[in-house]
Amino acid sequence: MQDDPEVLEFLNEQLTAELTAINQYFLHHKMQESFGWTKLAAYTRHESFEEMKHAEVLTDRILLIGGLPNYQRLFHVRVGQTVIEMFQADREVEVEAIDRLKRGIEVMRSKGDITSANLFESILADEEHHIDYLDTQLELIEKLGEPLYLAQVVEQPEG
Repeated sequence: MQDDPEVLEFLNEQLTAELTAINQYFLHHKMQESFGWTKLAAYTRHESFEEMKHAEVLTDRILLIGGLPNYQRLFHVRVGQTVIEMFQADREVEVEAIDRLKRGIEVMRSKGDITSANLFESILADEEHHIDYLDTQLELIEKLGEPLYLAQVVEQPEG
């Protein structure tokens, strides 16, 4: 597969988004951990690692088709100060990713790069799952109130 500049730009743009999400989610994980929200922190850490896996497969694909992965660029990391702000910030990342992935899939398919399109579809499924999780958490906070919600994401240490 020859390197197509438009396909490579989509791949690199999504790589940038994944690298940014890794940082944002990992920072939120560490903040949640420091606040004592241990169950939530564990989930957010897992999401950060999922984004790392996405970055890895995107890097592999870019290299395979003759491009150079851009690790020097990051988008703005959105840092929430409260659990609601964290979820909203993470949701923004996912909304942007879903839009980018859908546009990329169309371009890749139109250019006959089915493998890159399939890769984007796989990532899209993960991002849709994550946005569903975030929406559910925001709905729970709205129904339960933030204090009761946070009481559910704390795990007391054994001892």
